[in-house]
Amino acid sequence: SKFVNDKWMIKNGFLNDIQEHKPWWWNIKVQKLNLSAPLTLLPEVSCQKAIEILQKKGYDQAPVVAESGLILGMVTLSNTLSSVLAGNVEFSDPVTKVTYNQFSKIGLEDSLGKLSCILENDHFAIIVHEQMQFNGNGSSFMKQMVFGVVTAMDLLTFVSRNSKK
Repeated sequence: SKFVNDKWMIKNGFLNDIQEHKPWWWNIKVQKLNLSAPLTLLPEVSCQKAIEILQKKGYDQAPVVAESGLILGMVTLSNTLSSVLAGNVEFSDPVTKVTYNQFSKIGLEDSLGKLSCILENDHFAIIVHEQMQFNGNGSSFMKQMVFGVVTAMDLLTFVSRNSKK
């Protein structure tokens, strides 16, 4: 059934767009949101340290990224706090114990329309950019870099600030 769902098809890159009467912002690229660079956490950061960092820096969430650049998921302040308070994890446990590993990725060149479809079901999307990286022997591989985290509030703020009157 999801294969005949147009929103699922857009979110997963099988359709470009479905709206006949698209809003003015539909085809604008995600990079126009001008989001600030995200704070990322390495997987070995403890839950206590993650809470401290997020509170000190004023973030609600942060991607968890391995040293290799592999995006492992997203940690949220509320989930980390509730998991610790419920006794499901210890303050000393690594943040990977409270990391959401299901998340949507979107590229800088993707449209705000595609982002809108993602945000209908997800609380956030991780903005990624692929970069070719070479190692010492000359072989290459594609590495994903986290460029930002975008929420529905970010999209709404952009649309309201730039609304065509």
